[in-house]
Amino acid sequence: MKKLLLTAFEPFGGEAVNSSLLTLTALPDAIGDFRLVKMVVPVIFGFAGKTVIDAALRFEPDVILCLGQADGRKDVTPEKIGINLRNTRIPDNAGLEPVNESIVADGPDGIFTELPVWDIAEAIRGAGVPASVSYSAGTFVCNDLFYSLLERFSGTGIRVGFIHLPLTPEQSAGRPEPQPPALTVEQMAKAVEAAISLI
Repeated sequence: MKKLLLTAFEPFGGEAVNSSLLTLTALPDAIGDFRLVKMVVPVIFGFAGKTVIDAALRFEPDVILCLGQADGRKDVTPEKIGINLRNTRIPDNAGLEPVNESIVADGPDGIFTELPVWDIAEAIRGAGVPASVSYSAGTFVCNDLFYSLLERFSGTGIRVGFIHLPLTPEQSAGRPEPQPPALTVEQMAKAVEAAISLI
């Protein structure tokens, strides 16, 4: 079987859970033609990318697919591009608060994923879960990881993708009114399975 390195983030921002981690835990160990290698990534600028790059060099996956939480999004959103920018309003889990910093010195401003994000979004919608393509992974650790992987593995044959997931209903219920959109863990796991089956 082919290998897929599937990552999710630990909780951050003082929260007890992360929808990407809950989704990762709910997924099986094999989907379609892929055996999944699952890992949890620290929400720390720079270290997140290093952790996954080191794991990829050990496991030599065919695909790296990262999951992240996007508070406020109503759809499951495969990301089209990572940008060479760190800029945050809140500290990461190590207390880092970079402002207007490059991820890779002299790196390209942006790098597109080689995964078919429009087809992935269509496959997710076909599975009954709302989905749309995103053209901004933000400037927090999700984008930091995505860009770092795209830059490192471009041209190597290892394809890299990123999917942002909404909050769970339980997370949304804890937010002030108006409460942000949410999907259940079961819906998000179904969406990721559809995405992987399409890759």
